[in-house]
Amino acid sequence: MDWFNIYGLIFVATLLVPNIVYGALHRDVQPPKCGKVLEICEQIGRYGAMACMVFNIPYVVFGFWFAGGFAAYLFAGGALLFLYILLFALFWRKSHLAKALALSVLPTLLFLACGVLLLHIPLIVFAAIFGYAHITISCKNVKYI
Repeated sequence: MDWFNIYGLIFVATLLVPNIVYGALHRDVQPPKCGKVLEICEQIGRYGAMACMVFNIPYVVFGFWFAGGFAAYLFAGGALLFLYILLFALFWRKSHLAKALALSVLPTLLFLACGVLLLHIPLIVFAAIFGYAHITISCKNVKYI
C-alpha cells in the first residue's frame, strides 16, 4: 500500500467543498464557544482524520482485510458523501437538530468506515475523537442558532 491515498484525498476534498461554500456565504455567523477542551478535541480529531485519509502511515495501516474491500471502500465513501451533500443542500437554510446530527454524523461515519475498511488504526482513533466532539458541539450549537 502506497503512502499517499488519492481516493482519500478526493473524499476529503468533496467533504470540504460544501463547507467552504457555506462559510464563504455566511461569514458573519459565529457559533458560540462550547468549551476549550471540546473544541481542541474536535480540531485534533478533524485534522488528524483528514490527514490520515490522505496519508498512509507504515506499520499502522494494514490495508483492505477482505476480498472486495476496495470496492466496499469506494462504495461506502461515495454513498456517505452523496448523502452528506444531499442533506447539506436540503438543510441549507434550516437550523435544527436533524441538520446538526446529519451533518456531523455523516463525516464521522465516513472517517470511521474508511478507517475500518483500511484497518487504519490512527484514522479510527481520530475519527472517534472527532465524532464525539463534533456531534456534541453541533448539537449544543443548535440551541443558539
